[in-house]
Amino acid sequence: MAIQAGLVGLPNVGKSTLFNALTKSSIPAENYPFCTVDPNTAITYVPDDRMPKLMTAFKSQKLIPATVQFVDIAGLVKGAADGEGLGNQFLGHIMSVDLVLHVLRCFNDPNILHVHNKVSPVDDFEVIVAELMIKDLDAIAKREERVQGFLKSAKNKNATPQQIREWENEMAFLTNVKAALNAVDQPLVQKLVAQAKQDNLLQVQLLSGKNYLIIANVPEDDYIGKNYEQNEHYQALVKRFGANIVIPVSAKIEAELAQLPEEEANDMMASLGITEKGLNSIIAKAYAHLGLITFFTCGPKEIHAWSIKRNTPVPRAAGEIHSDLERGFICAEVYGCADIFAAGTEAQLKATGKLRTEGKEYIVQDGDIINIRFNV
Repeated sequence: MAIQAGLVGLPNVGKSTLFNALTKSSIPAENYPFCTVDPNTAITYVPDDRMPKLMTAFKSQKLIPATVQFVDIAGLVKGAADGEGLGNQFLGHIMSVDLVLHVLRCFNDPNILHVHNKVSPVDDFEVIVAELMIKDLDAIAKREERVQGFLKSAKNKNATPQQIREWENEMAFLTNVKAALNAVDQPLVQKLVAQAKQDNLLQVQLLSGKNYLIIANVPEDDYIGKNYEQNEHYQALVKRFGANIVIPVSAKIEAELAQLPEEEANDMMASLGITEKGLNSIIAKAYAHLGLITFFTCGPKEIHAWSIKRNTPVPRAAGEIHSDLERGFICAEVYGCADIFAAGTEAQLKATGKLRTEGKEYIVQDGDIINIRFNV
């Protein structure tokens, strides 16, 4: 399961610099290289410090980490929903992503013009969300018209009460979400969308209902030693959204780190008091925010990490490896990373009795190492 995350922002907020840090980090010799797929898309591996340890335990030849795909969505402007700045095309790109990454400017620089002549990341966020909501209202209006037709036809053709109730429930959702959009109440839109997904009522994609994270692009000096905690713009974002979804990053520093060999990059980070690359933090937060976990298949040939949604049954997880494994699933041999790390080798682990056999009802846990038994 590949994550697709879209970087969204107004012009001159540092979004392209951040994206370039992804595309310029293409160093095949590193454990976690980045590679460019096309001019506005990049795929990066998900950092996971368990993988090198597994490689040692299994004496594997290579690592295949889980991946995240980033899409660079060109700078939005006010009026994008009406086509300003090729807005319709860019809003369409947002439709395809699983997670929206709002890149917001938290630095003052007279040499870099702000599209609104004022640095205010909260206001910038509201401009973008307003454009998404305008586009969503258009989608809702079109869906309402169709559902009204379906409902009228169902009643005229003496459909079952259950069928009529399903159309009525969707119409109620559309009415409620339209009211939330008109009130520019994004938290309510997201709440309604989440409930509609649970109830199987969501038949229209809503841009403003997508999961999102905030990337606060702070100046270089503020990123050193966590000085960003005193940055007024960063503080405003944390106050509005909460620290759990606001990720401080210096796009300039990330771009510099991306062009250095791993050892030199580590030295630079140490000298600046940076404990983790901002890009790695973005990936980790995206992973957690989407409710994803990792399980592994391991052997002397390779260590392969697989991404799945939390609470996934083991047959469905097997389907991520190959559809035949899900179709012909018999059972799974399972143990955890911690078990193999403690035992040292798989042979020694088997002697401890930690390896267990699980059936179709087993829910895969983060860090599980799984061997699927199947027959097709």
